[in-house]
Amino acid sequence: MSACPVVTTVEPLPVLGHDVRVPLVTGGEVTYAALDYAASAPALRRVWDDVAAYAPYYGSVHRGAGYLSQLSTDLFEGCRATVAGFLGCREGDQVVFTRSTTDSLNLLASVLPAGCRVFVFETEHHAALLPWRDAEVTYLDAPRSPAEAVETLERALADREPYGPALVCVTGASNVTGELWPVRELAAAAHAHGARIVLDAAQLAPHHPVDVAGWDVDWVAFSGHKLYAPFGAGVLAGRADWLREAEPYLAGGGASRRVARDAEGGVEVEWHDTVARHEAGSPNVIGAYAIAAACKALQETGFDRLVERERELIARVRAGLADVPGVRVLSLFGADAPRVGVLSFVVDGWNSSHFAAALSAEYGIGVRDGLFCAHPLVRVLLDGDRGAPGECGPSDGRSLNAIRVSFGAGTPDEHVERFVRAVRELVTEGARWSYRTEGGRCVAVRPRVGLG
Repeated sequence: MSACPVVTTVEPLPVLGHDVRVPLVTGGEVTYAALDYAASAPALRRVWDDVAAYAPYYGSVHRGAGYLSQLSTDLFEGCRATVAGFLGCREGDQVVFTRSTTDSLNLLASVLPAGCRVFVFETEHHAALLPWRDAEVTYLDAPRSPAEAVETLERALADREPYGPALVCVTGASNVTGELWPVRELAAAAHAHGARIVLDAAQLAPHHPVDVAGWDVDWVAFSGHKLYAPFGAGVLAGRADWLREAEPYLAGGGASRRVARDAEGGVEVEWHDTVARHEAGSPNVIGAYAIAAACKALQETGFDRLVERERELIARVRAGLADVPGVRVLSLFGADAPRVGVLSFVVDGWNSSHFAAALSAEYGIGVRDGLFCAHPLVRVLLDGDRGAPGECGPSDGRSLNAIRVSFGAGTPDEHVERFVRAVRELVTEGARWSYRTEGGRCVAVRPRVGLG
């Protein structure tokens, strides 16, 4: 069956790199199809322009008397209000700027009260699965439906002894399947059993509106580089009490209100009880401004329009993959579960690294292969699939990795159409080049024997 053209009703947002040309091993060049948004989305052109316009006025914040310092301080603090509005935060919630979602969740892990127990599904990204080293952690089995997720959490919370502080960590949208999780229901279950909840919105925030107050989540974490902003900044937003009562995440200037020598010859420190308590050092003002600019751009575009377009692209990809023999899309909650623009799949007879390399080398399409920093989840989803022998992959029967395609507000229709066509051609006709592993990467080395 030939591919039908993709026709969407909403134009993609302008992003950097939309016109980058890359070489093909088969000869010539093609416009690069960036379909790895779940790892890093391209920066919005508007965000880049806003940052460039501010750059000449860059100055150190909070402690300078000069005009540029004061201007930068006002801008930096204004970014908190923008992000709080974007997330639907409550009055009194704090917005802490961090380096990433991983940094945000490690910050939260560092402020847990003594004796706090953490409940986290095995389906989480490692950023949410691993930070809780100093707490007692209960890892919950992968649920097979949203209702089962809520029931699993309720049982685990009801069984906890002794009854004390507890935190639930859950994703809003899976970085492997793209499936949306029942955040509001999980928050209600957590609070009914005296626990708090933190939402990993790294994959959700770029695709859907987040509503901290409406969903009644206690904290939310996300990264700028998935929200169409440049690398290097993230957010932890939510309730102030645990943040205010804990030792600073980092000790240093900015986090301290007063430092003096004590009678014993040491140092006595009075820490800030504001958001500055966990932002020691000179903050990443450019990163915070870029996140705020992205929040504004998405809100002004309107999530209704973005969601509508993404649903059309998801439907096109799912229909295209369903039409190719031997392709299996991975899912926890079933084929009809609502999702963002993230899909992972395996192909019968193909090693995933080989398939991803062929998409890149022969079609100029960038996807991701592997376990996506969610190893337990992918192994659950593979459910007995075994590695295919051959180039660029294990021939010893180890579990097969998967291939992930992901897209968003900046994805042109042609990129999706090219991807669907490429998958069909690779499965039905095979790769045109031979591949081998070099330096841990699968690379094209020569034309396949028998091709003209």
